[in-house]
Amino acid sequence: MSTETELHARSDSRCELCGATDMLQVYQIPASANDSADNCILLCNTCQQQIEQTDEVNVNHWRCLNDSMWSQIPAVQVMAWRMLTRLSAEGWPQDLLDMLYLDDDTLALAKATGEGASDETSVKHVDSNGAVLEAGDTVTLIKDLNVKGANFTAKRGTAVRGISLVADNPEHIEGRVNGQQIVILTKFVKKSN
Repeated sequence: MSTETELHARSDSRCELCGATDMLQVYQIPASANDSADNCILLCNTCQQQIEQTDEVNVNHWRCLNDSMWSQIPAVQVMAWRMLTRLSAEGWPQDLLDMLYLDDDTLALAKATGEGASDETSVKHVDSNGAVLEAGDTVTLIKDLNVKGANFTAKRGTAVRGISLVADNPEHIEGRVNGQQIVILTKFVKKSN
């Protein structure tokens, strides 16, 4: 029996996440070991597009997870967990996540793609007072800074608007001073309110 035939039999020819019956296709769970029916689910075109193209997610479409997250099929549980985690900032998905229980192996597979990784692993930029900096913030220089290569000094008290964060270095931000884009050490700035 083919994987697709098994999935149609298992799901009664319905999308295993939202229940749609049109344009169904086999979807292998990313980071799963193989493409057996245990590691695949039957998805409609809408669910698959929104899973793969994260910028086109319709949050209300995923309210269907309120039902499908209770599936006894680990592959369905994994995808429900991943989507709820991705949408958790919306409020209601976090409530569903709090109710969802996955056994250790299923949870390990759900986390295998990095979905839901804690913020502790991401780089945090903090100013001289320990306030967390975000892209677009305005900061004030707390010290005169000699700008190498530009032959000027950025004076203490200068406001730097619309900063950008250097992704791989928590001690560096970038901002425009005197029309020049410069890198500034976070220990020499304080966040403006």
